[in-house]
Parts: sequence; structure tokens; C-alpha cells
Amino acid sequence: MGHWLHRNIIEPGKLPLLLALGSFVLTFVITRVVVRLIRAGKGPFGNVRAGGLHIHHVVPGVVLTVIGGFGAVASVRPGLGASVFAVVFGMGAGLVLDEFALILHLDDVYWTEEGRKSVEVVLITAALVGLVLGGFLPFGVNDLSQEEVQDRGGVILSVAVNFLFALLALGKGKARMAIFGVIVPFLALIGAVRLARPASPWARRFYRRRPRARARSMLRAYHHDRRWAGPRRRLQDMIGGKPDPLPARLPPGRR
Repeated sequence: MGHWLHRNIIEPGKLPLLLALGSFVLTFVITRVVVRLIRAGKGPFGNVRAGGLHIHHVVPGVVLTVIGGFGAVASVRPGLGASVFAVVFGMGAGLVLDEFALILHLDDVYWTEEGRKSVEVVLITAALVGLVLGGFLPFGVNDLSQEEVQDRGGVILSVAVNFLFALLALGKGKARMAIFGVIVPFLALIGAVRLARPASPWARRFYRRRPRARARSMLRAYHHDRRWAGPRRRLQDMIGGKPDPLPARLPPGRR
């Protein structure tokens, strides 16, 4: 384990990235535990207020992110300073992305259905950083021999083609496959060749006069969402907590 850590993390200079990822995940987990305790009315924790104003934890998160980011840029060489600023940056990013939905909607949607976006963004961010930390590159570029590495044209072409597949997958409404496909070999290709989701830009452009393709797209999206919505919801509830139930709506004429 020590040999692997030195060869794959310390020697390539990835220790600050590892520390940033660790502090990012740990900060997110601790934050979620604390806010769930506050929500349940347990423990010594409570909301931070200043003059009646609720201070969301995205505020100190932005401060820590700025300090850690500028500090990392100022740290020319890897060392103790770079490691400390990496930890600070990871903590700030964890606090900020935990309230990503609040920033997106400009509203306090932390315990609503919209608030699930924060959990999704944190999971995707952690997975992507983990893949970069592990050294995964498109189409096995990291496994090229010395002779193949010298052929820079082939490497650039492989990266460009994979990025094009990722753009196609994104245009077909498959954001997760597009994001992970930038790094994981052939994943973007799968998203690029399969049917687009009904509401995607690709479907609106190319399925408009193809009712059969549009119907197949809707049917496949329905079955996919029906199969994975439940497990994804349970995972999000386990990590971030269940959202508040929607308020009951009275029928017309009875308000």
C-alpha cells in the first residue's frame, strides 16, 4: 500500500488532490450529519444566525474556497503549504456544493425535491476527482507505450474523438454519461449511439419528423426512469435525508 501510494500519488504530485478530495467528502458527510441532527432537533447544534439572518453554510464555504484556491495558486511547489491549502479548498468546496441547489434556484430548497441536485452534484464531483486521481484518461491514453506517446497526433485525436462523443451524449440528454465519458473509455460512445431522451436538444431537432423514433425514445426513457428512479431516490435519501413532503393543495373552490 505504501509503495502504491508513493508511486501513484506522492511521486506524481497528486497528494494535494488526494487531500482535497478527502476533505471535500469528509466535510460533506459531517455537514449532512449536522444538518440532519438540527432538522430532527437533536444534539447541541443549531442554525447560525446574525441579527435574525440565517447564515447558510455556503457562505463560509465560499470564503474557504477562495482562501484555499488562491493559496494553492500561490504555492509554487508541492509541500506543506500546498497540502494545507488543498484541505482548506476541499472543505470550502464541500460546503458550497452541499448547497448547490440553493445557488441554482436562488431559494432555500435544501429539504425539497430540488435540493436533491446538491447530492447528485457532490457524488458526481467526488467520482470525477477520484477518477482523475486514479489516472484514468480517455481511450487508455495512460497505458500507451513510449513509442506511442511520441505519436502525439494519435493521442490528441483519441482525446478529441472521445470528447466529441461526450458532446453527443450531452446533446442527447445524458448528462451523467457525458461527464463520466470524458474520462472513462467508451462510456461516452455508448451514450452517443443510443436513442436520445425525449426532451433533449437532439430529440427536438432530429425526432421531430420521425414519430417512430420519438415513440421509441419516450418508451425507453420511461422504462429507464421507472427502473432507476427508486434506487436513486433511496440512495439520495440515505445520503442527504428525505425531502419535506409537498404541501397539500385544496381543490378549486375550497380555498
